[in-house]
Amino acid sequence: MASSMVTSSQPDRPARPNAVFRQLRGRHSPAEFAALVRRAAREIGERVSCDARYVGRVEAGEIRCPNYAYERVFLHMFPGRTLADLGFAPRASVRGRGARPAEEAPPSCIASPAYTAGEMRGAFEPYDTQDPYDTDETHDPHENDENHEESDVLRRAFMTGGGATVAAALGPFGLTIDAAAADRPLRRVGSGEAAALEEAVRRIRLLDDRHGADGLYRRAAAPLRAAYELLDAGATRQTTADRLHSGAGELAISVGWLAHDSGRFDDARSHYAEALATARMTSDPGLEAHAFCNTAFLARDAGRPREAVRAAQAAQRVGRELGSARLMSLLALREAGGWAGLADRTGCEQALARAQALYERGRSDADPEWMSFYGEAELEGLEAQCWSTLGDWPRAARHARRAAQLQDPHFTRNIALYTAELADDLARGGRPDEAALAGMRVLDLLGQVQSSRIQTMLAGTARVLLPHRRASGVSEFLERHSTLPRAV
Repeated sequence: MASSMVTSSQPDRPARPNAVFRQLRGRHSPAEFAALVRRAAREIGERVSCDARYVGRVEAGEIRCPNYAYERVFLHMFPGRTLADLGFAPRASVRGRGARPAEEAPPSCIASPAYTAGEMRGAFEPYDTQDPYDTDETHDPHENDENHEESDVLRRAFMTGGGATVAAALGPFGLTIDAAAADRPLRRVGSGEAAALEEAVRRIRLLDDRHGADGLYRRAAAPLRAAYELLDAGATRQTTADRLHSGAGELAISVGWLAHDSGRFDDARSHYAEALATARMTSDPGLEAHAFCNTAFLARDAGRPREAVRAAQAAQRVGRELGSARLMSLLALREAGGWAGLADRTGCEQALARAQALYERGRSDADPEWMSFYGEAELEGLEAQCWSTLGDWPRAARHARRAAQLQDPHFTRNIALYTAELADDLARGGRPDEAALAGMRVLDLLGQVQSSRIQTMLAGTARVLLPHRRASGVSEFLERHSTLPRAV
C-alpha cells in the first residue's frame, strides 16, 4: 500500500511492530481506540482523522513516528511519556534529516509526499497524518518545496482522478472535495485517490452523526459521481482497484443513508442498490452485508416489513463469513424490525434475543469500520423502535430512555433521535407531561441537527399531545413546536 512507502532517501528496512503501542491500546478494538484518539484531539484543539486502519499501521510498525499533530495528541493521552515511551522511533531517524525543534513544529498537519511515478504520486510518508481536509494554512515558509499540506495533496489526488469538475463543499461543516476540469484526460489512479475516497466516507459519516442528513445530502452527490469516475479511469494495481470499489460502494451507502434519513426513500433505494451491485461485481462480502443491512432498514421505514426481513436475512448469510459478532447482532436487529412491522411478536423477540446474545460476545478486530456507531446506545434505541412498532409503549420508552442516556454526547443527532423516540412512546403511552419534557429537549437539539426523520417523529408526537394541551408543559411544547420550519 502506497501509504506505507517511504521516499527514496530513506533506507529500505522491514517494519518492526510497535508492541508498546499495541499494549497501550489494551482491550479496545482498533476502531474504539481510534475514537479515543479523535476525542483526545478535540480536547486540545487538534484535528486528526484517526481510524482503525491508522491504528493498525502504527502497531504494524509502518508508521515509525507520527507527525506533529498526532504527537501532540498521543502525548496528551499518555501524559509524562515521550514518543520513545510509546514505541516510536526518533523523528530524525525517520525523516533522514534533523527534526525541527518542538517550538518550530507547525500547528497544522504538514505532509512530505513522495512524488514519483505510478502509485507513489499523492502517497503519504509513513509518519504523516491522513486528514485530507485539514485546511489550516499555517506552516513553516522555509519548508522544502516537496513539503505541502496534506489536505492539498489528497484533495489534488482526488481531483485529478476523474473527468468532471466537482466543487462540493459539504458545508456548513467544511468538507470539500474537488475534481479536475472536464477536458483533462483520464489517467489511471493510485492509492492517493483511494485514500481520499475512504476519507470522504469517514467525514460524511462523522458529519451525519453530529448534525444529521438534511444539510449534507444534496452536496454529497458530487463526491459520489467523482468516485465512480475514478473507477472508470482504472487503477495502477489490483489492490488499489479493490480499495476504490470498496470505497465507492461505501460512499454510495453513506449518500444513500443521507437520502434515507432526510426522507428521500427512492433515492436511498437507488444508492443502496448501486452499492450492492458494486459489492457483487467485486465479490466483497463486507460491502454486500452493509448494503443489505441498510436496505433492510430502509424497507422497514418505507413500510415494506417483509422485504426488511428478507434483506436482513440475506445480510446475515453473507455476513457470517466475516467473523464479527457485533455485525451479526446489528443484522439480527434489522430482522427484528421487520418482524415487528409484520406484527410478529414471536419472530421479533427471537431476533432481539439473538441480537443481545451476539452483542454480548464483545468487539473484535473483524468488526467493520462503518460499525463504529453501533454500541449499547444504538442497541437500546433499535430495540425501542421494535417495541414501539408492536405497540408496547412502556417497554419502548424504557429502552429509548436508556439509549439517550448511554449515547456519547458528541453524537448529537443520535441523542435527538433517541429522545424523540422517547417523547413519542411516552405520549402514546399516556404520559403527556413527561412526553412534553422530552420533546422540549429535542427542540433544544434541533439547532444543531438537521434530520427530517427526527422532525417527522416530533410532529407525530405533537399530534398525539394535542388533546392533552392542558397537561403540565404540553402547551409550551406545542407552541414552540409550531414555530419550527417544516421539514423539506
